[in-house]
Amino acid sequence: MASNAQAQDVNLSQVLERLERLEKENQELREKYDALAAKVGMKAPTAQIAKSTTRATERSQPLVQYDPELGYDFLDPTTNINRKQVLLLDKRQSGALSKNVVNLQGAVTAIANYQSSNEPNLFGYLMRHPTANNQVGTTVSEATIHSAQLGFTATMGDWVTASAELLFDPEQSFGTGTNTALTRNQTQVRRAYVLFGNLDESPLYASIGKMAVPFGLTDTVNPFTASTVWHAFGGLANGATFGYQNDGLNISAMAIQGGSQFRSANTPVDGTAVPSKLNNYALNASYEFGADSDQSLLLGASYQRGTAYCQGFPITHFALCEEPNGAYDVYARWNSPDWTVKAEFAKTEDEWPGTFNPLIPEFAASKVTSMDLGVQYRNQLFGKPTAYSFEFSNFEAGPAGSEWERQNQWVLGIATRLAPSVKLFGELIKVEGYAPLNFLTGGHVPGRPDIPASDASADSDILMLGVNAAF
Repeated sequence: MASNAQAQDVNLSQVLERLERLEKENQELREKYDALAAKVGMKAPTAQIAKSTTRATERSQPLVQYDPELGYDFLDPTTNINRKQVLLLDKRQSGALSKNVVNLQGAVTAIANYQSSNEPNLFGYLMRHPTANNQVGTTVSEATIHSAQLGFTATMGDWVTASAELLFDPEQSFGTGTNTALTRNQTQVRRAYVLFGNLDESPLYASIGKMAVPFGLTDTVNPFTASTVWHAFGGLANGATFGYQNDGLNISAMAIQGGSQFRSANTPVDGTAVPSKLNNYALNASYEFGADSDQSLLLGASYQRGTAYCQGFPITHFALCEEPNGAYDVYARWNSPDWTVKAEFAKTEDEWPGTFNPLIPEFAASKVTSMDLGVQYRNQLFGKPTAYSFEFSNFEAGPAGSEWERQNQWVLGIATRLAPSVKLFGELIKVEGYAPLNFLTGGHVPGRPDIPASDASADSDILMLGVNAAF
């Protein structure tokens, strides 16, 4: 029995020794394997580990996001009107807009107003299309939705951004009928484009789709009412934009689809208004001195080959042009923490053929001119950020004495931010003259083409209250 126990102890001792040798050999082999793997790159280096961590962090973020302040900036119709692409790139560069996410935006602008005119049915205020279908008598009032917007901005990787905006705007729809008619209560895709750019890597960018034309500044200091320069020259078209943005310098060029576009762009295509060629363009160059400081000065100039001011008599929207009529624009804007002062001037190269009515030959055809001058002061009111503004802008399309000579717009405004993305506003507005573009110089009265739709003596006064709420 004793010899058997001793034999078992010897066998167990040998097994333990063998296991120890195997563990040691296994450890040596593992060390050799790790060293070899590191040499041939099979072991993930530190940079790859960092990238993996970053991807994991990105995946932990919600795919669909919203930011009220971001949404307000993207959909704001008073600022960066034709510079939304640069705004998107700036937001991506600052980190306010993450990559590989979908950012949802929305805004509703509700208004109440009272308007009076010294001429029946002639209300020249352009924030609702001036037609007798909607404004009857010498006083009108309303409480309504001016517009509702819904948009998204999707970022894909470091270089690609897709953006689109749906717009419901019965007050400014081109549809016929009253503002309760179905033809005026349509929702449209106002803007939609794909943007390529990464300001951290390159100052160059490009976008293709339906977007604002880079012509002029066209912004306003008013809390709600658009500048007459925007009404006259603010373009919206299909095309492709190429730009350069660096250290305050912006240069942009847009190849615009020909024919009659959505707003303020028209060039003939083989004797038609059919948009079947890319034969229009716009150029813009600006420089902002002190772009990264508290005070800055923006100076810029633009040119567009074909504007909307090219039709013959009688004038109608989106009609055929015989020849393109180009325009130029110069603008300036000074910003400080409390003040903004801006000025802009735009003019067509040639006379607008339709401003000559052969039945009223004493009034020669005229070039179209528009300008504005605005100032805004910002402070606190009851602890809320508040802006006070004044702006004058006008539209001139005829010689002195003609009914279509001009339309002036004066706006005194106040706006208070109840929240970063909620603006409560009020405006006092005076409009001098009535100059609708359709049948501006005549042709709308059967048998009396010598009677223009415009009226230089018609003046309107407006009290406007409203709220713009965005997310």
